[in-house]
Amino acid sequence: MFLVEGLKSIKEYINSKYQIDSIYYVSEQSALLPKLPANINLFEVNNADLGKISTLQMPQGFLALIKTPETKKLAPSTLANRFTLVLDGVQDPGNMGTIIRTADWFGFENIICSEDSVEAYNPKTVQATMGSLPRINIYYENLNIFFEQNTLPVFGALLDGKSIYETNWGNEGIIVLGNEGKGISAEVIAQVNQPVTIPRVGGAESLNVAVSAAIFCAEIVRVKNF
Repeated sequence: MFLVEGLKSIKEYINSKYQIDSIYYVSEQSALLPKLPANINLFEVNNADLGKISTLQMPQGFLALIKTPETKKLAPSTLANRFTLVLDGVQDPGNMGTIIRTADWFGFENIICSEDSVEAYNPKTVQATMGSLPRINIYYENLNIFFEQNTLPVFGALLDGKSIYETNWGNEGIIVLGNEGKGISAEVIAQVNQPVTIPRVGGAESLNVAVSAAIFCAEIVRVKNF
């Protein structure tokens, strides 16, 4: 199971495909609970107990235990006629959660992660998604095998690519974003047929990977108007 904290985020899971096992809440906020299915276990706790089981420094009064879904099998046909984010070794749970939230905002339905990427159900990742996780399909794949089977254009976020604002995106493709410190691995760079860069105007050495993901998503949506 995994943890979801805060009533606003928990509500996103109530009407989703995820199965909520139990909800813990403090008594003074019980009136805020929505109508729940009968199969959800409810536990009233005090603030001290909630603080012990919460991962947050400032618990939000509600905490849910949600069953982790079975590992999804990726069908390559589901990626056709759309753009999909591929994360190569993204390690920071906050970055992962922000990318999931960003993908949800811009209407990207699928994210493919390398096997060494941070777990999507890490508490910090879940918290950073702000309730977007139920709407995004997350797959963990061996990227070498994935790219052997891939027939879509592969756009890679690289420093020496074509400007993102001059890129011809076509109608479908894979957007590869790399590790926070190392970038895209050499094995995956070899699969990139369209390097793309976000032009640098100032003096910063690099962009945060979640920020880069947001810029890529925004530009694709702007150009494709979907």
